[in-house]
Amino acid sequence: MYTDIFKVFNEQSEKSLAPYAKFNKLMTKNVETLTDLQLNAMRAYSELGLSQMKAAAEVKDVSSLAAFNTQQLSTLTRLSQQMMDDSTKLQQVAKEFKQDIEELTSDTLKANTPA
Repeated sequence: MYTDIFKVFNEQSEKSLAPYAKFNKLMTKNVETLTDLQLNAMRAYSELGLSQMKAAAEVKDVSSLAAFNTQQLSTLTRLSQQMMDDSTKLQQVAKEFKQDIEELTSDTLKANTPA
């Protein structure tokens, strides 16, 4: 008798807590993806900044200054492209997360709405 009560209680607990567990998994996956995205972006921007500092340190005369200034346009183009790529990746992550949450909500409502 008592084992049946605990069995029913356990099954009801699992059923009622399942959406929370799925939500936590989605949040964890999203945080992990965002962290990877931010670390990769930070690495790329740091490398770009360091390369610019090294290039600026190599300026010794007018001709090297002119070469450095010429390089700045390509550097700005690379930086702009990196920022657009990062923005696109971030939008994609947000879109996927939104879809996953909507799917979870829909599934939970279907499961808990009496037919």
